[in-house]
Amino acid sequence: MSDGIRAMWMRGGTSKGGYFLASDLPADTAERDRLLLRIMGSPDPRQIDGLGGADPLTSKIAVVKPSERPGIDVDYLFLQVFVDQAIVTDAQNCGNILAGIGGFAIERGLVPARDGKTPVTIFMENTDQTAVAVIETPGGQVRYDGNARIDGVPGTASPVEITFRDTAGSTCGALLPTGNAADMIDGTEATLIDNGMPCVILRAADLGISGTETREELEANDALKARLEAIRLQAGPLMNLGDVTDKSVPKMTMLSPPRSGGAISTRTFIPHRCHASIGVLGAVSVATACLIEGAVGSEMAVIPEGPRKSMPIEHPIGETTVIAETDETGSVIASGILRTARKLFDGIVFP
Repeated sequence: MSDGIRAMWMRGGTSKGGYFLASDLPADTAERDRLLLRIMGSPDPRQIDGLGGADPLTSKIAVVKPSERPGIDVDYLFLQVFVDQAIVTDAQNCGNILAGIGGFAIERGLVPARDGKTPVTIFMENTDQTAVAVIETPGGQVRYDGNARIDGVPGTASPVEITFRDTAGSTCGALLPTGNAADMIDGTEATLIDNGMPCVILRAADLGISGTETREELEANDALKARLEAIRLQAGPLMNLGDVTDKSVPKMTMLSPPRSGGAISTRTFIPHRCHASIGVLGAVSVATACLIEGAVGSEMAVIPEGPRKSMPIEHPIGETTVIAETDETGSVIASGILRTARKLFDGIVFP
């Protein structure tokens, strides 16, 4: 295809990627995926011939269209483009890229902007979930500059408040797909959970690490990575995900006691590279696990009192705070998070 395709590149949360209108991409899935691989420069560890950043966190795509669902503004499909493999997968959602959807939808004229703040109701096609993102729109224009700060992103930007609805079991069919708070896999206790992102929750100490290691130290630990992958491949069928050899889920999160005033400390593989921080929906799943009696990590988590719990989830470069709303039984009924997003360019990409 010699003609260019309209695209917007945005930082969403601690991720970065291309945002496209569905109408600007081929309707055929295979043709679309071949196109996106060319745009990103995959498969190539450097992604030198495309716009990907040689990291899973910067090799992401959002496909957006007006929604025909009642009460929904736009439909959002997330696609993870593998860096060094010719794979484009919709097997997971992405709450960081989600942070840019509201602004993109307003900029493309899919949602009329209000003066002040504009709520955008988003249906996440990957997991059949709904989220509401509140975008600052003074004078009816999307505002990207502001005073909100999130760990993992330098500087400040306009806040994006995101509230999630009905996330439990969105991919695996149940919050705890095995029905257990914890299971034994390869002699290691694990909590298999899906509250927006399928995750295998493990104790760092059970895997021979402290949980304070840097991303680089963990990625250099071949024995740890092999053990995590062995557990992940067994967890996939137990989580109703089937053979996960070529899938980007479940994520593998290792927990240790908090060290900086948070609820819990984490190190996460996504699934073969160590996350620089933690995914938005991964943080929601971790926070939820900490609130389940008998789940891995619940015994070391610092849990605030009251039905509305502010839970900072510590990660290698700071923390991501999850707001968990609980009912009288202590079960999570809703969750929210604060992110930021910024438009980087709007123009034509040539595949």
